Amino acid sequence: MKVIGFVGNVTETFIGIGERESTGKGPVTFRDLAKEPTFSVLTAMILMSQNLNRSNRSLHPFPQQLKNMKNRPYTRREFIRNLSLTTLAGLSLPLLSSCTKEEVEDFLQKHFHEMTEEEKKTAIAKLEQRYLQKYGRKFQISTKVALPDTLWGYGLELSRCIGCRRCVYACVKENNHSRHNPQLHWIRVLRLKRGNLINLENSEHYYNPDLVPEKGFIYLPVQCQQCENPPCVKVCPVHATWQEPDGIVVVDYNWCIGCRYCIAACPYKGRVFNWAEPNIPKEEINPSVHYFGNRPRMKCAVDKCTFCIQRVRSGRYPACVEACPTGARKFGNLLDPHSEIRYIIDRKRVFRLKEDLGTEPKFYYFFEA
Repeated sequence: MKVIGFVGNVTETFIGIGERESTGKGPVTFRDLAKEPTFSVLTAMILMSQNLNRSNRSLHPFPQQLKNMKNRPYTRREFIRNLSLTTLAGLSLPLLSSCTKEEVEDFLQKHFHEMTEEEKKTAIAKLEQRYLQKYGRKFQISTKVALPDTLWGYGLELSRCIGCRRCVYACVKENNHSRHNPQLHWIRVLRLKRGNLINLENSEHYYNPDLVPEKGFIYLPVQCQQCENPPCVKVCPVHATWQEPDGIVVVDYNWCIGCRYCIAACPYKGRVFNWAEPNIPKEEINPSVHYFGNRPRMKCAVDKCTFCIQRVRSGRYPACVEACPTGARKFGNLLDPHSEIRYIIDRKRVFRLKEDLGTEPKFYYFFEA
């Protein structure tokens, strides 16, 4: 379903999602018809024919407009645009008709920023009901907004990291990652030979020794750097990812079309792609989730670290910070001069990965003297 999302997004322009005028029984919506057990191509064609005039009048003008348009010259760009949109709209009809009712409803959901408060409550209620049926657990999906005067930052003391991957395991458990087929992680722990920190190309993250730390090696955990100037946000063609006021870069999973432009743009390999539906044992599911964070994702959506948005916006540390057995991980508000992260930045020799790219990461590494 997600692979064809771009076509569908174009189609929404023509179909006219939302209430429209109808005769007889009041307002009818495209989403209402999508709830029917059989969503046919004919149904979609009827809706499109009724709304096409209103949404793109340059293609099918009303009679009173014909006279004014008769002698109007069209540029090549306008002609190609109109022709392309019409073609894409037509192609999307059989694709939508092959989808399940649930897929159609998800696909036609508005961008989160465009929803009213009532629409958000309805979307959350549907998700909670769906998760209850699928996992047998009652979910609590938060939409808590960013805290005022807050800009989150992360610190990691490399001299204390022992490469145990406890942070990885805690992240998987907290954020409802797929356990296998596919196995997805937001945190990668790189192993490098001591004295070779500059050359990250020679690192490896599939090491498996009997004991850690290993003599002659250091470990460098890497995850989303929550850049102040995130390249992943710039390349998204449908604005499915953006930066929140507290600095956390989030993804609207329902709006993501799975093009993976953001994955290609990220210089830190901080994003993962869901090639299949997540495999999460029901007894291991975490029902306390955030809409932009650790709620179960769907096939063909991109996701990433959010600094455990469901926790930090409720006054808690990220799961990886709490799980670290050596206290190597630090977290706090960059705008608070008395926070731990500000103390580290002001008094330690910190560095950030690939600073020359101008992404301005909010993830700081340092060694204790």
